[in-house]
Amino acid sequence: MVEVVPPTADEKPLIVASMFGNTTQCVSAAKHILEKAGYEVLVFHSTGMGGRIMESLIESGLVSGVLDVTTTEWADELVGGILGSGPTRLEAAGKAGIPAVVAPGCLDMVNFGEPATVPAKFAGRLFYQHNPQVTLMRTNAEENAELGRILAEKVNAYTAPATLLLPLRGVSVISAEGGSFYQPDSDHALFEAVRHHARPGLPVLEVDTTINDTAFSEAAAEALLKNIAASKQAP
Repeated sequence: MVEVVPPTADEKPLIVASMFGNTTQCVSAAKHILEKAGYEVLVFHSTGMGGRIMESLIESGLVSGVLDVTTTEWADELVGGILGSGPTRLEAAGKAGIPAVVAPGCLDMVNFGEPATVPAKFAGRLFYQHNPQVTLMRTNAEENAELGRILAEKVNAYTAPATLLLPLRGVSVISAEGGSFYQPDSDHALFEAVRHHARPGLPVLEVDTTINDTAFSEAAAEALLKNIAASKQAP
């Protein structure tokens, strides 16, 4: 990602997308749709550094659209995980005036290393051992309410057409029904905060599926294509 070469004028217009392991299916399907529409899609992994590099590329003005469906780095930034991207994450699209679609992908999880690295203050919380080196902690309702506020207020500042997309049946693979992080009350707090803090006129599209359902990927890609088209028509 550090060695990304910006597209030249004769290349396809560029869209950037954010992805994590728990949103791979979502982003892959949306990427296919956007590529069929004539775009090149560059995917960044939401690992802290990935988010920062993506933001830098957006700020360069060389990007035609932003599919920021995996905003999990904000969970780490807020709660104290190891994959935060800093307090300016989600601001580049607004500053550069780039059409965008934003979703709360993987805001159900905070990332730590092996179990011994988890701070003692989190004792008693719900954890998922992804592998021996990666420990995930479920965000609770209070944290999700704050994350929803942050997400909405960041996107409120966007000047180009933007849409907030909410996957009502789960923001990751493991927060869907039957998953280790299935916790509807916490997700409800997240969605309610987004609805409450989104400015009037900012589209908040609710999709009654999990984030990795094909219908959600289609909704995300279609919303971004619509926003890009609207941006081109703006005076």
